[in-house]
Amino acid sequence: MLSENSLNCTAFIIFAILLLKIKSNHMLLHPLKSDYSYLDADTQQLLKDTISFFEEKGKEKLMHDDRHFVWYDDFLTFVKEKKIFARIMTPGGEGNEDSRWDTSRIAAFTEILGFYGLCYWYTYQVSSLGLGPVWMSDNKVVRKKAAQMLEDGHIFAFGLSEKEHGADIYSSDMILSKEADGTYRANGGKYYIGNGNKAGIVSVFGKEEETGEYVFFIVDSQHPNYKLIKNTVNSQSYVSEFRLDNYPIQEEDIMHRSRDAWDAALNTININKYNLGWGSIGICTHALYEAITHAANRNLYGKFVTDFPHIKQLFVTAYARLIAMKAFATRATNYMRTGNSEDRRYLLYNPLVKMKVTTEGEHVINDIWDVIAAKGFEKDMYFSMAARDIRALPKLEGTVHVNMALIIKFMPNYFFNPGEFPSIPDFTDAVNDDFLFNQGPTKGLGRIQFHDYAPAYAAFDHVANVKLFSEQVAIFKESLMMGQPAEGQQKDIDFLLKIGEMFSMVVYGQLILEYAKMHDMEEDLIDQIFEVFVGDMSAFALKLHNKNSTTETQMDYCRKIMKKPIYNEKRFMNIWENHVYALKETYAMSWKGAVKV
Repeated sequence: MLSENSLNCTAFIIFAILLLKIKSNHMLLHPLKSDYSYLDADTQQLLKDTISFFEEKGKEKLMHDDRHFVWYDDFLTFVKEKKIFARIMTPGGEGNEDSRWDTSRIAAFTEILGFYGLCYWYTYQVSSLGLGPVWMSDNKVVRKKAAQMLEDGHIFAFGLSEKEHGADIYSSDMILSKEADGTYRANGGKYYIGNGNKAGIVSVFGKEEETGEYVFFIVDSQHPNYKLIKNTVNSQSYVSEFRLDNYPIQEEDIMHRSRDAWDAALNTININKYNLGWGSIGICTHALYEAITHAANRNLYGKFVTDFPHIKQLFVTAYARLIAMKAFATRATNYMRTGNSEDRRYLLYNPLVKMKVTTEGEHVINDIWDVIAAKGFEKDMYFSMAARDIRALPKLEGTVHVNMALIIKFMPNYFFNPGEFPSIPDFTDAVNDDFLFNQGPTKGLGRIQFHDYAPAYAAFDHVANVKLFSEQVAIFKESLMMGQPAEGQQKDIDFLLKIGEMFSMVVYGQLILEYAKMHDMEEDLIDQIFEVFVGDMSAFALKLHNKNSTTETQMDYCRKIMKKPIYNEKRFMNIWENHVYALKETYAMSWKGAVKV
């Protein structure tokens, strides 16, 4: 019989092994072990409190509330008690001393919300959108009101899209009419407006009847002239349709007019669409923990599922994509936080976090689902939520196609007219991101310059698949000069989207390598990530090659871009054993809860 000391020693060894496993995957969020020491003490406690809320709630209640569309009063009560939204959505100088808009801690917070459920992420996201026009306004009355409402625990909404026009804000039917006494009446409807049932302030975009100019004003969702029509979705979230019927508006309720209103709408989206990538990262991370533990313990035909070669390949590919997602989004944060009127590179990286990271999240979930198969449908699996919710993120804050059309505008300067910029550090300082609410006009995107991408790739030229991917990039760049799209092709959105996919891969790889160098990422992991990328670039080239309108010259370049990734058994097994399989049984959400972090 083992002595107490022996048992203690054995327990310690087991704990140490698990800790080593977790440490080897330090990039992934682990609710019970993640190290937020790079952030200030107040933020560390805020994140710890948030994790504790969910872990104490438990998986059973989490899944029950999801299935029955339960409004998340418990979460919003927690947010109010801890003043979470007040602390992270009130810019410095507008609220208490511990309040600031800090994209680094927002990223960590939204990743946690995505990890536990998209609805929790969503109520933060649409509140953040609703506050964008407020903090960009010179209207001190509205700013003071918003700061107090945050302190009191309110949520907010962004009244931009409409049922007939979607996000086509040129065509807004929300009309603000001036009365004889100098006040106004608002009439019109809005659609797909998150938090529209409870928001203390709804920032509403419309037009002035008299001038036809754009206008942004605020309304209260509880006002009798605010008609809540319905929740447009089957979800815990309330994504409302509402109408304003002769809603009274005072001059002090108006935040922006004319071009300022337009810029406030687009700049608000510029800030907040970045959060979609972090929601996707959180969802994929939780799903991966659940899937590897299930697969590693399931025996079929005398073998564990994780013994099958194709299963290892699916997991390793999913893991490589997930690490790449987080590396890119983290590096993009640095450019978001250090942007200024002379350095607007974030306007390329930001839509890629929204577009590329979220679509990569779909690939991650698809690969994992091919592993766990029917298990992914079970009502007690977090994965059943993940498989549904991961589809939403590429389609919010502008579709992938809208954001792709945006980033193509940056392509000429990115490849052929680089600028000189100081090196951007890994910026996680506990300061307010002032420039985000002072971005200025949204025009002139084609004039924005970027630093030369080549040094990021050259630093890892000794890594086999990075070198191969660099060769693909060089051929792609040459194709843009020698096989320029004809006039008809330039009007073919699908043709341009194919080129945009390839361009996005270049930028994506660049920032991942910048992150890898700054954080000493293991070279085997870098190689594994770029093995996936070489295959992706080849697949995009094949799609462009097969377009009906592609010329012989363009097809020739596409064939040159198509390359077979370099496989290395030793490297693959290192990633499988020490990164992916090592996640087995390292995290599972408590069924009944009551786990305090």
